[in-house]
Amino acid sequence: MSKYVIGLDYGSDSCRALIVDAGTGEEIASSVKYYKRWMEGKYCNPQANQYRQHPKDYMEVLIDSIREALSLSPAGVAENVVGMSFDTTGSTPALIDEQGTPLALLPEFADNPNAMFVLWKDHTAVKEAARINELAASWHTDYTMYEGGVYSSEWVWAKMAHVLEKDAAVRAKAYSWVEHCDWMPALITGKTKPEQIMRSRCAAGHKAMWSEEWGGLPEEEFLVKISPVLKGFRNRLYRHTYTSDQLVGNLTPEWAEKLGLTTKVVVGVSAFDCHMGAVGVEIEPHTFVRVIGTSTCDIMVAPYEEMEGKLIPGICGQVDGSVIPGMIGLEAGQSAFGDIYAWFKNLLAWPLENIVSQSSLIDAGTKAKLIAETDDKIIEELSKEAMKIPVQESSVLAIDWMNGRRTPDASQLVKGTITGLNLGSSAPIIFKALVEATAFGSKAIVDRIVENGIRIDTVIGIGGISQKSPLVMQTLADVLNMPIKVAKTVQSCAFGAAMFAAVVAGVYTKVEEAQKVMGQGFCDEYHPNKKNHELYLKVYKNYQKLGQFTEKEFFSTIRH
Repeated sequence: MSKYVIGLDYGSDSCRALIVDAGTGEEIASSVKYYKRWMEGKYCNPQANQYRQHPKDYMEVLIDSIREALSLSPAGVAENVVGMSFDTTGSTPALIDEQGTPLALLPEFADNPNAMFVLWKDHTAVKEAARINELAASWHTDYTMYEGGVYSSEWVWAKMAHVLEKDAAVRAKAYSWVEHCDWMPALITGKTKPEQIMRSRCAAGHKAMWSEEWGGLPEEEFLVKISPVLKGFRNRLYRHTYTSDQLVGNLTPEWAEKLGLTTKVVVGVSAFDCHMGAVGVEIEPHTFVRVIGTSTCDIMVAPYEEMEGKLIPGICGQVDGSVIPGMIGLEAGQSAFGDIYAWFKNLLAWPLENIVSQSSLIDAGTKAKLIAETDDKIIEELSKEAMKIPVQESSVLAIDWMNGRRTPDASQLVKGTITGLNLGSSAPIIFKALVEATAFGSKAIVDRIVENGIRIDTVIGIGGISQKSPLVMQTLADVLNMPIKVAKTVQSCAFGAAMFAAVVAGVYTKVEEAQKVMGQGFCDEYHPNKKNHELYLKVYKNYQKLGQFTEKEFFSTIRH
């Protein structure tokens, strides 16, 4: 009888449940469910860069996605599911009480955004992150050294300090905090108390300044210096962390019933989505994996001997076992990628939503169809026209920091820039400049890694954009001057989670074995145009100059 595993992929908007035959890698069924409250725009304030998610959203989609996927599976699959694992966005933490309950699940905090999970792209903690960086630079131990030397407002300590300082009621009730990726397996195995939760090496090492080198989390004195509200939290958190090939426990009877599974199902330690996505597309040393979506996350693995003595400044981190146990995992990325294209599309679509929608010239049904059709085709048509525009050194130039800069050298204070506009600058020309900007941001990351002695032989693209946009992928190949393979599956993160689930369930002894059997391969490959690359090198120099001006000369003078 076949053995099946479930990979749960929690993204920014939805959860995907993927059922896979552990012995063959065959996809049996999948289901995607969107977070109800999130889709209603609740608890978020984009103007303030506040993005919060309710734990009930996470619980509801878990049940609904697994049950629907099981309903689409052949008879007998549910009884033979042996393991499941999660990946989630991160850093996405929440404050919890002594029982490990996220505060938003308590009646008094049910609608309080500060009691909810603080989504990865929440940038409300910019000041707290700056405080951490200033302190780390003068402390006897630089706790940011394995996180690229720059602590981000997207990461857990900055976020927790911000929320605790802002909300006295939440502060009075908070006992500890938990990452989304750690809470999910804890919830369904009944191990929710802070002292029971098995903390992900991936989350802790890349976002919480955890390292064996200094005995776990930063020392109490350091944390209190960041903010007095953090006093005592270290002792109520964790010393040890775990790689994703480790067992958390079995489904509780309650959760087995809710999900339509058995208590024989084992649950593994979770990790962040992009790290598991890289595993899902068969990452190996010298492979640069780009998870391309609303933002990007770039993942590499390197053997211990290759990383010995190396510290790569300005990336998100280098952590032992964060991707594949037994190797150093490297993480970088861009705070916005697809989000930039979506912003431009929404900009162009403003008359549709605000003028055409009010028109009395056509009936309501026709208006709705017209708006929907146009909205759907904007990016497609812009891409077609942009592909016709040759690379020109003197064309419109953009900087890809519309949502701040994740790497290299994190800063959520910087902003995007578009320059070189004239009266002939059309929408396709500006769109092409935005695509080029995202590619230049990618090059800055690649250059930083290579400059620090890490070889890159292969680039792999993951995600919908990699499959749907030849313009973006060819531009990226031309700018990087590297061939780029496109992963066949758009479910790479869920597949990575499924691979780890298969290891935890004992089907394989290590994840590399699971990768060889369960990997889905590649569907396309883009090769760089040498002429375009040479032209782009000139444009890239201008990108760097504009970036320096944007950050050092312009926004440094207007922040205060």
